[in-house]
Amino acid sequence: MAPRILLARHGQTEWSLLGRHTGRTDIPLLEEGRRGAKLLGERLHRGPWRGLPGTEVRTSPLVRASETCALAGFGDRAEPWDALMEWDYGAYEGLTPPQIKERRPDWFIWRDGVPDGETLAQLSDRADEVVEWARSADRDVLVFAHGHILRSIGARWLGEDVSFAARIRLDPTSLSVLGWAYGDPALERWNDTGHLEQ
Repeated sequence: MAPRILLARHGQTEWSLLGRHTGRTDIPLLEEGRRGAKLLGERLHRGPWRGLPGTEVRTSPLVRASETCALAGFGDRAEPWDALMEWDYGAYEGLTPPQIKERRPDWFIWRDGVPDGETLAQLSDRADEVVEWARSADRDVLVFAHGHILRSIGARWLGEDVSFAARIRLDPTSLSVLGWAYGDPALERWNDTGHLEQ
C-alpha cells in the first residue's frame, strides 16, 4: 500500500480565534481547543481508523500542537519535529491580516511572504522535507501541526507550488488525508471537521 499522510491541525487558541498570525509564539489551547482535540482523538480511535496501529506519529513541538496530539491519545507515540513548526511570520507575528493591510494594502501572504521571517522558499523546503519523509516507507504517518505549514505540505504533496496553499484552507482541529488516485498524489480528505459537529 502506498503511504498516506494524515494531517491534524491543532485545536482553537485565543490567537487563532482572533485571526492573529501565530508562528513561533507558544500559545496554549482554549477549552474549546482541548474539547476538539479529544473529539478528534475519539474519531481516530474508532473505525475505520481504530487508533492507527503501525502509523508513525510526529508533532510540532509547539504546545498547541503537542497538546492536541496528547489529548487525541497519540502523545506517547509522537516524536517532536521542528520541521512541523508553523511559518515564522517575523515582523507580522501576532498581527491580523487587516492590521498588516493597513501597512501594505495589496499584501497577500502566499505571494508576498513576511518581512524578517521565513521566506516562501524556506517554507516550501520544510514542506518538501515532510513529504519526502512521509513517502519514505510503506506505512501511513500522522502529524499534528499548524494551518499554514499543513496547507504547504498539502500543496507540495500534490506537486504544486507552495502558493497553491492559498486555495486549500484548514480549520482548527480538522483532519485531512493526503493519499493517491490512480498512482498520482491526491487529496483523499480535506478540512474534515465532522467530529466537531456533535
